[in-house]
Amino acid sequence: MKDAERKMQFLFALRSKGVTDARVLSAMEKIDRGAFIKGLFEARTYEDMPLPITCGQTISQPSVVGIMTQALKVQPRDKVLEVGTGSGYQAAILSQLARRVYTVDRYSRLVRDAEAVFRKLDLTNITAITTDGSHGLPEQAPFDRIIVTAAAEDPPGPLLAQMKIGGIMVLPVGQEQAVQSLIKVVRHETGYDYEELRPVRFVPLLEGLGKE
Repeated sequence: MKDAERKMQFLFALRSKGVTDARVLSAMEKIDRGAFIKGLFEARTYEDMPLPITCGQTISQPSVVGIMTQALKVQPRDKVLEVGTGSGYQAAILSQLARRVYTVDRYSRLVRDAEAVFRKLDLTNITAITTDGSHGLPEQAPFDRIIVTAAAEDPPGPLLAQMKIGGIMVLPVGQEQAVQSLIKVVRHETGYDYEELRPVRFVPLLEGLGKE
């Protein structure tokens, strides 16, 4: 199958799963998921499924990346924090929509690998940092948008505190073995609004730095 045809099918699959935002679809068309997948699984780049990457992590299925990105409602002037760099695919999508993306991961190897892909794709508005993401990134706070790509039992307090008023955070909550929910949190002057979006499965959000 030709690349153009494969890409059309990929975008059609995203739309059929509920990814309808034109800016998000355009970003996902522009950023080739194949750049973030190496080895055995390259042939499955355009399938709507999660795939394993190093350090026991996964690259999320494209429709989930699309749904989470769409729910964030990223604006062109926004500063975004991503907790859980993983392959770097989600940060690359966000880089097309936001002014600045900070992405953090507990595994330095994942951060190094992602940075190499960002350089190759000339994505200059992403800063990748090895740190414990459960604490957020206080030195760059507050953020317009926060996205978490690992499941916590509750939205972590430090991340809630690092949201701007009017800011949005999208994250999975729940225990690893149980069904998790993708939720959207909006910060107001007086507190936070929570909305459940859909059931999901993510790796757990762990504290501390990962052993390579």
